[in-house]
Amino acid sequence: MYYKSKSYQAAYLLIIAFLAALTILCILPMIHVLAVSFSGKAPSSGNLVFLWPKEFTVDAYQKTFGNERFIRSLLISIERSALGVSLGMTITLLTAYPLSKSKSSFGRQSVYMWFFVITMLFNGGLVPTYIVIQKLHLLNSIWALILPMLVNVWNIILMLNFFRGIPKDLEEAALIDGAGQLRTLFYVYLPVSLPSIVTLSLFTLVTHWNAWFDGLIYLSNPDRWPLATLLQNIIVDLNFASLALNPASLGDISDRTVKAAQIFIGALPVLVVYPFLQKFFVKGVVIGAVKE
Repeated sequence: MYYKSKSYQAAYLLIIAFLAALTILCILPMIHVLAVSFSGKAPSSGNLVFLWPKEFTVDAYQKTFGNERFIRSLLISIERSALGVSLGMTITLLTAYPLSKSKSSFGRQSVYMWFFVITMLFNGGLVPTYIVIQKLHLLNSIWALILPMLVNVWNIILMLNFFRGIPKDLEEAALIDGAGQLRTLFYVYLPVSLPSIVTLSLFTLVTHWNAWFDGLIYLSNPDRWPLATLLQNIIVDLNFASLALNPASLGDISDRTVKAAQIFIGALPVLVVYPFLQKFFVKGVVIGAVKE
């Protein structure tokens, strides 16, 4: 009877309308960027393109994919994301597993937990971090982009809470059968934690893919910039020189068209990966919940 009441139906329709409006607001900018990237110089420069290309052309994509620096930055971002996700999730899992144990199993669990929590509240700041990277001789290296982000305390906390929700009977059965802690982690905990692992991997992937500031700080050579740093330098600072591209060489292509093509290409990998991970993501959003 509650689900058939008018108040429930009104609230349900209101929520659906709000979510639909929010979805449209998220999709429209991407459609607009895609339309501009396929439009000619005159309509793009005159802001005449909204959701459909005008004077359709693919010259912007040909110019972008023909640019060596753009392709190099794209490959650097792929390398950074692959290393960042794999190493970051390895550290997260190996740290979260022992911290998820009770004090009777891991006596100093609270001490280590507070050690990690403090790093979320306080940090040395930009200048000390830069000095550390410099002293480690990591400047102009891809490791300057990966190592500072390797330990994500927030992901560790989410993962350990998920581990705590796994029935202890599974671990006890594995230990009785002679499995050690590492074997229990890899053969018992990880298979049932796949939704959470995929969800955190997606978060980590998006973080590495969209990060631009660290590349601007630690990498003085534009040839070593990841894609996000290159796009920020081009689009925000309006600096086409960072792409080794002279605006006069664009010919019949608008600079707005080229920028739109680059933005869409930069967002495309995450858009392609997300549908394959969505089923895990939907399950993983309940991280920390008690499992049946």
